[in-house]
Amino acid sequence: MVTHVPSEARGDERGALLLFVEAQRGGVRRALIGLTEEQAASRPSAGELSLSGLLKHVAECELNWLRMAQQIPNEKQRSEANWHESFLLVGDETVEGMLAFWAEVAAQTEEFIRTVPSLDDTFPLPDAPWFPKDGQVSMRWLMLHLIEEFARHAGHADIIRESIDGKTAFELVALANG
Repeated sequence: MVTHVPSEARGDERGALLLFVEAQRGGVRRALIGLTEEQAASRPSAGELSLSGLLKHVAECELNWLRMAQQIPNEKQRSEANWHESFLLVGDETVEGMLAFWAEVAAQTEEFIRTVPSLDDTFPLPDAPWFPKDGQVSMRWLMLHLIEEFARHAGHADIIRESIDGKTAFELVALANG
């Protein structure tokens, strides 16, 4: 871990989970510091991932999980027809715009988690071959899953960024902190 996650207030499990989610969001965001749109869209490593594509994916991923937990329709729901666009900025989408969108989603996630009656409350998983039939998960599981998802992609972002210009996560933390 390249940043210290501050301690939550004693007994504030929600706060602790939100702090760890935000720390992992930061890893993805920092990987984009100082890059042009072209650099952010480049795919310099062996895989097909770009930093701007990862950014879009994690922002939409968080929105999708939030809407499932809220049990309301996802206004950016992907289908088989447009799934390929979930890792690619299209049309007038920009890194700056996607960062703003993700900040909005993050604020909604925090408000929701802080106001949900209990982290033990559950919501249904969608019908999909990778989920158990009639599966349910808790709000706590949701937060742990977001930590897992963002940490995985922050690692991808570290590798991609280092492949672009040699900057490491430690250097990017220093840049972000001035």
